[in-house]
Amino acid sequence: MAHRRRGVGVGRAGAAVYEKKAQELKATSLASAMETVEKLEVKLAEFAKTHKHAIQHDPAFRAKFLDMCAPLGVDPLSAEKGFWGSMLGIGEFYHELSVKVAEVCLASRSRNGGIIRVSEVKDILTQRGTKFKFADSKSKSSYSEEDLITSVKKLSKLGSGFRTIKVGRVILIVSVPEELDDDHMQILNLAEDDGYGPYGMVTIEDMSRALGWDNERSNRAFELLLGKGMVW
Repeated sequence: MAHRRRGVGVGRAGAAVYEKKAQELKATSLASAMETVEKLEVKLAEFAKTHKHAIQHDPAFRAKFLDMCAPLGVDPLSAEKGFWGSMLGIGEFYHELSVKVAEVCLASRSRNGGIIRVSEVKDILTQRGTKFKFADSKSKSSYSEEDLITSVKKLSKLGSGFRTIKVGRVILIVSVPEELDDDHMQILNLAEDDGYGPYGMVTIEDMSRALGWDNERSNRAFELLLGKGMVW
């Protein structure tokens, strides 16, 4: 006599129990994670209070502190008021720095087409004697190239066209809204490489030799950069 095998499975009632248990575990895990984050935020605040002077006056220490904040979703830069703003004043510091960076970029745009090295901006600010002082500090704070990059990120959130790009080992600030594609970036990379001629210069022949491009592709990429005054 033939017997039909019955599959082993979970009925509707059993499935509902499993689903309920899964939701409970998910809620418990979420609550535990949130509690952990809250504890870490408290520890972060205690750390900030203890090392307030170093955060305000040591650029390297300040960069490390911001790296600590990021995974927790804490953004002292956007909090010019409230706990972080009143305690550290970092938001105001970067706001003032971003204004000075924008001034340098805009003033030099006719010369460089809106593309300038971060190191050059820092040199210009240093030559001007530009310094910043936190509201509750008697001494002025120094700033690093990393601080300048952070201040540009603050500008970019305003939709101003400011952003940083990496060309080879150099970080550049771009202050024009035009987006640069891979071809434009390769031209800038080539200009940074003095193995193909004088530093900062590149020709159609250089692109053909180094990148294997035909004249049409090279001219197309050049035309946009020339039209926007980024190269000349």
